[in-house]
Formats: sequence, C-alpha cells, structure tokens
Amino acid sequence: MSFVEGRLAPNSIYAVLHRECRKLFPDEMFADLFAEDGRRSVPPMIVAVVMVLQRLEGLSDREAVDRFAFDVRWKYAAGGLDFDHPGFVHTVLVDMRARLAASGRPDRIFERTVEVAARAGLIGRKRVLDSAPIYDAVATQDTITLIRSAIRGLLRAADRELREWLRAGISSGDAYTDTGKPVIDWADAAEREALIDSRARDGYALLALLEGRRLAAEVEQAGRLLATVLGQDLDQGEDGVLRIARKVAKDRVISTVDPEARHGRKTVSRSFDGYKGHIAEDPDSEIITATKVTPGNIGDAEPAAELLADVFAPEQAEQAEQAEQAEQAEQAEQAEQAEVYGDAAYGTGPMLACLSEAGVEAMVKVQPRGGLGGRFSKDCFTVDLEAEQVRCPNQQTARIRWHRDGSGVAAFGAVCAACPLRERCTTAKNGRDINLSPYEEHLARGRANSADPDWLARYRATRPKVERKIAHMMRRRHGGRRARVRAHQRSTPTSRSWPPPLTSPAWPCSASSRPPADRGRQQRPDQGLPRGGRGLGDEVTAFSGRVDNRTDPHSRQDPATSMECDAPA
Repeated sequence: MSFVEGRLAPNSIYAVLHRECRKLFPDEMFADLFAEDGRRSVPPMIVAVVMVLQRLEGLSDREAVDRFAFDVRWKYAAGGLDFDHPGFVHTVLVDMRARLAASGRPDRIFERTVEVAARAGLIGRKRVLDSAPIYDAVATQDTITLIRSAIRGLLRAADRELREWLRAGISSGDAYTDTGKPVIDWADAAEREALIDSRARDGYALLALLEGRRLAAEVEQAGRLLATVLGQDLDQGEDGVLRIARKVAKDRVISTVDPEARHGRKTVSRSFDGYKGHIAEDPDSEIITATKVTPGNIGDAEPAAELLADVFAPEQAEQAEQAEQAEQAEQAEQAEQAEVYGDAAYGTGPMLACLSEAGVEAMVKVQPRGGLGGRFSKDCFTVDLEAEQVRCPNQQTARIRWHRDGSGVAAFGAVCAACPLRERCTTAKNGRDINLSPYEEHLARGRANSADPDWLARYRATRPKVERKIAHMMRRRHGGRRARVRAHQRSTPTSRSWPPPLTSPAWPCSASSRPPADRGRQQRPDQGLPRGGRGLGDEVTAFSGRVDNRTDPHSRQDPATSMECDAPA
C-alpha cells in the first residue's frame, strides 16, 4: 500500500477509512448478524467500508464490487489490503443488507458514522429540516382494479384448502386469475355500476367467510387490505347497490402492489404519488444527522420530533459515555443555543410548541393569514390573550370564549351590523368570528419573527443549505426520486457463520470458490416475511450508509437507471 500512502490527502475519505475502519466497524458491531457455525463469510468490516464508499459514489452493487477488486484506493480504505486481495460477488452486499434489515439495529452503520462525526465536533446544535417527494414505482390503480387485485392477493395468500373454500363464495363468475379488467362496455354507466357492485359483493363475501377463523399472518394481512379497499371507495345506496363514493378517503390506499404509497402534495399545484423523504442536517458541516420516510400524505412537521431526537434529548445519546465525558458534552451543548430551521411547512402550532418546550430557538417560518376575497385577514385583528379579547380594525372588541380543547372563538356578532368596514371584513349574516388555535401564542410569535428583517437574514443564510443537500441526493446516480418495487417474499441470508475469519486472502471470495453445502444438513426453507414498505435506506439515507429495516434484500441491477431495484411483485 506504499503506492497509495503518499498520493492521497490525509483528509480524504480513503485515508480516513484506512486509519479508522477497524474502530468504526469492529467485528463485534456485527456479531448478532451471524451464527457460530456455517460457511465462512466476508469480514463485515470490509463489507461496511464498501457499502459506505458505494453510497458516497452512487454505485450499484456490481459496480461497487468491481471498484473494490480493481481500485487500489478502496482496498487501502478497507484496512490497507494488498492489491491482489481477492474480491467478492455482489450478492454479499445484498446479503449484508438482508442481515441488517432483519436485525434489531438496521441503521447501525449510519448511526455509527453520525456518532463519530459528533465526537469529532463536526455536529453542533443547529438543524435544518426539509423533505422531498419519492415517486412510487407502481401504477396508481382505480377502484375496480384495487378490488380485483385485493381479492386476487387474498386468494394467493390462502393455502389450497382455504382457497377452494373462498372461491365457493364468489358469485360474480370472475376467476380472479388475470390482472386485466373484465371486458364490458365502459361507456355504459349501468354496466360499470354492475361491475363495481358484483366485485364488491365478492369481496364482502370473502371477508364474511374469514370471520371468526384463525388465519395465518399473510392471509390476515391480505384480508385487512381487502377490507380497507372496500371501505375507502364504496357507498351503498338506498337501493342496496354498491357504488363508487363521491368522496376521497383521508388515507386512501392507491395501489395493492404497494399499499403504503399515498397521494401526496408538495405544493398547492404540485402533486405526486408515493412517499416523502425527510432529513435533518447540520448546516455548518452539512452532515445529515437523521432521516425518515413517510407516506406522501404525511405533513412535513409530523416526523420532525424523530428527526430532532438528538436535539430534544441529547442526554439519551450520552448514556453509554462515562460520567466525565457526558459532563463535558453537556457543557459544550449548553454553550451553543439549539436552533431548528424550516420552511412554512414546519410552522405548525404543535411543532412550535414542541420547540419552545425543549428550549430550542424556532427559526421556522409561519405562513401569514390570507384574507378570503381580499378582505381583512386574521392578522389584521389584535389578539390579547392576557385580556382574553380580540380587537378588530374598527377598534371594536369581543371576548374570547375558550373551549375544552384549548381553542377559542371571538364572535363580534351584532357589532358588525353597523360597522362601516363590514364590506371589507365579512359577508356572514351573524358577523365576523375569529377562531383561535390552542397554540395561538406560538403562532403569533412565529409570524412576528417571520416579518423581522434580522431574523429573515439569519434564516436566508442558513436554511437553503438543505436544498443543496437534497438536490445532491436526488440525483440519478444516487437513486433519484424513483422508489423501488418490492417483492412479496424475502429469503433468509445464505450464510450465518460467526466469527468471520481475519482479513486475509484465505477466505472464499466468489461463488466458484465456496465450499459445497453439507448434504447431511437439512436446507433451511425461505422465510415468508410480510411485504414491507420503503425506508430512506433505499432512496435517501443509503447515501450515508443507512439501511432501513424494511428494505428488500433481494435486489437486481436495473441497467437503465444504474440503481438497484427489487424483483417486481
């Protein structure tokens, strides 16, 4: 490795990993992923280093193992291995992700890198929050397709005996064996209505047959999905016919292939189907400290508490430290005021109250109130919470009536009848009402801050940094905004041997050099695990080495996009 020693900058990622890889990723860190017997495996420290460099450079599994085999910098980063050190097949990376995903700490590589960065003083007490859409990789389904697909999934999940019993309850004559829609005259409203009614009745009949039975987990999951699909889209008329409801369910399932995907909206004019990826970033070092993926219909502020766990309760991260180190860390944290930056999507009452209770300065914008039709907005009224009254632009006051949930209302009533400003204020017959949130104090303070020039200067100098980070992560080389397709079943990892051998050329490094399986030992059957959703380990957090505990371990390379994609369901 003397060839590399003098040619790499000391602060390069390869040099840092070379010096610290054994401390960062010791074998003990991965001990729970392996059993004591079985085939020898690639040392997990090497795999962890390859996974970190893979995400840093945006490579597929095949590209990453090729880089490890032929790029001397990668072997230098993995502890100074010789150039002729054998490589390994790309499925080793798939297998390691499977082990991590099935473990109790699936994010340990990501957590370890953040922990080391914090100990090095690279992470302070400031955080910037933002989110980005992650587009679903499956087609959004209409109601009839949802119902037929859910019924087909239930029949597929049932064993042979239960499947035949369920098929006896189908009255429409549909075999539910193909994915295409039944052939009808789609221009005829009566035929469309009859189709919906008959397939919906098939679904309800199947659920009735399952009532009271002990079901396998997969069958129960499929039954719940069918019940959800039937309940969200259908209404029964007075004539008893089941029709598509003239409404949109609040948490509507849009695809049975990916039941966790949702309709989302990033702005008023921009909608999408899929998920939202949320990140928290230290604005000074631009290190991502936490990530979260949610369905697309979840508000940006809802997962903020999880993203800011280290800011809200830093003592939880220091429990394993010795008393002296914990005291020093606490003194350092007290010296720096915690700050959280976010756009108006994070300016909700609960979010602002949470930041205030934690003693965190809220550098979060709060959207100003707009007046409907150009009339006076709520901001034109003076709210005095201490005096429990509201003053209108005409200097008239109204008492606040508080409700049990902490909200309130100030009704001006008859005062508005003779008010000269009525046309600019309200068209209500009973006068103007001002509704107050339980978090009115925090919202009012946030709106006042958003209008302060000094506050805005700090905000504009810091918050845009997270936009650059998201733009970097959403580039195609790192996976882009397209989520993966999930398979319905996952298999167990191919090897569980522990401990791994020392880092040396002696261990098997390819499929051709693996020892033959023990023919006397019964082969373990594949595990039929429930189908999971997405985590940012696939789309966002993977760039810093994180693996989500629901990530499908069996992936294949998509040559069109240079990203990993799982086998389609």
